Order: sequence, then C-alpha cells, then structure tokens
Amino acid sequence: MMISKDQLMALLSDLESDRIERTISTTNMDKFCQAICAFANDLPNHRQPGYLLIGANDDGTLSGLKVTDELLKNLGAIRSDGNILPQPMMSIAKFALDGGEVAVVEVFPSDLPPVRYKGRVHIRVGPRKAIAHEQEERVLSERRVALAKNFDACPCTEARIDDLALGQFDAYRQESIDPETIDANHRPIEQQLASLRLYDPEQNCPTHAGILLFGKNPRFFMPGAYVQYLKLPGTALIDIPEDQAEISGDIHSVLRELGGRLKLLIHTTMRAISAFEEKLLPDYPEWALREFLMNAVMHRNYDSNTPIRFYIFGDHIEIHSPGGLYGEASPENFPTRNSYRNPVIAEAMKSLGFVNRFGYGVQRAKSLLSQNGNPPAEFEFDAHSVLVKIYRRAA
Repeated sequence: MMISKDQLMALLSDLESDRIERTISTTNMDKFCQAICAFANDLPNHRQPGYLLIGANDDGTLSGLKVTDELLKNLGAIRSDGNILPQPMMSIAKFALDGGEVAVVEVFPSDLPPVRYKGRVHIRVGPRKAIAHEQEERVLSERRVALAKNFDACPCTEARIDDLALGQFDAYRQESIDPETIDANHRPIEQQLASLRLYDPEQNCPTHAGILLFGKNPRFFMPGAYVQYLKLPGTALIDIPEDQAEISGDIHSVLRELGGRLKLLIHTTMRAISAFEEKLLPDYPEWALREFLMNAVMHRNYDSNTPIRFYIFGDHIEIHSPGGLYGEASPENFPTRNSYRNPVIAEAMKSLGFVNRFGYGVQRAKSLLSQNGNPPAEFEFDAHSVLVKIYRRAA
C-alpha cells in the first residue's frame, strides 16, 4: 500500500535516508527514471520501497507545486515504456500538504536485479547516485539468484554455457546495454550473461531464459518450447491439413518464422466501404494476429510440455497458449491488468523490437480487429491455458 500522509511528512523531514529522492522538477523524466531504476536495484539491500518525491526541495520544504493529471500520467507511463528493464514495480499518488502538493512514486525492490535504464545500471548508496561498476553489478546478479521466483530466471541445471549460441548473445547485448558500458566491460562471458539474467553464477549454468533466447536446441531442455502450426481447409480438426509444421529453435528464430507465415496466410481483396468507394482490406489485420502471437510466446508457461497451438481454420484462427492467466490478471480484468510470468523473456522481446510497449498488445489487437471490420476476438480461460479465437472478416 502507498504510504500515509503522516509517513510522507516523516520522509520529507528525514534528510539522511538513501531511500528518498527529492526534486522540484516536473519535466526531467530522465532524472525520474534514474531514481526509479536505482530504487529498484536496492544495492544496500534494504528490501523496502524507495520514494521519489516531486514537489520537495532538498531540505524537505515544499515548492508549492500543483500536481497535474498530465504529470501523474507521465509518471505512470514510465512503468510500461520499456526504458527500465525489467519493468519496475511501482505505485503513484498525489498528496495535498500545507505549502503545496507532492507527487509520490513508490518503487519496490526488484527480484530480478540488475535493473537497467537505457542500458545502464543505476544505483544509490547513501547520498551517492552513480552507474554501477562491475563489482556492484556482480553483487546484484548474485542477489537475484536467491530472489528469483520466475521459471525463466531460474537455472537450467542440465545445460552448460556450450549450449548457448554466444554470437547471437553478443548481438543482443548491443541492443540491451549502453555502448559506453560495453566498451568498459572486460568481464568474463559468464558474468556478462549473468548481468542480463541469462546465466546463474552459483549453479554455473544458463538460466531457462538464456536457453530459450540463445540456446542451440531449447527443446532438448524444455520439450514444449515450440509452436504447433496447422492450416486446415474447413472448420474442424478432423479435416486433412493443407500445411503443418513444428516451429522451434531460439525465440528470435521462432518469432521470425511466425512473422513470415502470417504474411502468407493473410489475403487482401477489394471491398466496398460505401456506395461510391472501394478499399483493399485484409481478411485479418496482420498486426492484430502478430500481437496475439507475441503475447502467447511472452506469457506461456515454459515449464509445460504442451506447445503453443497456432491453428488456421477456414473461417477463424485459434491461438492456444499453455499456462492460465498469471498474477494479478483474471478473466474479469483481462486485458487491462497484467503480470509477467516470464519477465526476462518479456525484456528480451522488447529489446529485440518484437514488443513496442508493455501491457497494450491485446488491447491494440482488439482495436485493430474492430477497425478492419472483424468480429471481436473470443477468449477462453482455464487454470492451464488461454485460448483466443480470431474470426475472418465477412465478405
């Protein structure tokens, strides 16, 4: 829960705490993000929230700020814009005090450090704000081993570093880490992998995310890590398939092949949109299907031996993802609320350009279907899976 007004007053008067950042700026988003990143890393290991107080001077007095809805909206967008990875857990509130208003950003310590803002690991120790050096990053990486609860961040104990395609990792590192940090980095490859949650330094093995992203043969370690593709002429599974495949490999390769198959299955025809106008329209909007597939790959349960099923019927498409709704998500609040079963995979998909912004994929897909004239997508949930049905646009 967010702090109370009395607790905020105590924070304003506590000038020694390394869990507080005060500022009177309302537009310096770079400064805000650095502070949030540092609190999420929690290098001193307080295991307590840090607080960004906007509208307060360094001495704790108030600046007379009037907190606007736009400021609160901009602060809220920090969580989902993908510049801080993994996503920070944070809450935002406005307080009205004598002397002005204060916007408070409460940031919880991450279970998946090190956390990066635009490729850099920001930390805070006492009054010092800095970029973490190699030893500090190693401390954060080793701490994650004890904290990690997500399957993708846990060690794949049967695997070894030779099971990774390290050339692909080097290309990914260029996208994920600030260039100056890379230039100054002389660490062993194991520590470089660990800093991105792809290697477990205690078990001396890749994490499940490392194998899924850069493994030479991910299915050897996770038999269900593939997509079962089936194209049928009719509306029932008993029809003889026109095409079928098992799409497997590292996640980047799987996503590229899915993108190629999407382009082939969509048909565009000239449609009358009024008495005097015709327009080329697809039977399915490509980017809506893409968003549903990206969502399935990102959120599926990789501990299951069941593949993602991508079935093309004559009148509709089904995408069946193993693993029910996760965390805060429920059938009642889907898709406006979400939690990440695989935060390391989600971070990688953002860095690789397959995801533009967190938490909006399904909402965007629903909007694209509506704009194209397709019926609304249908969702079915149970404890073990999520099924989405997307129907062809009527002629």
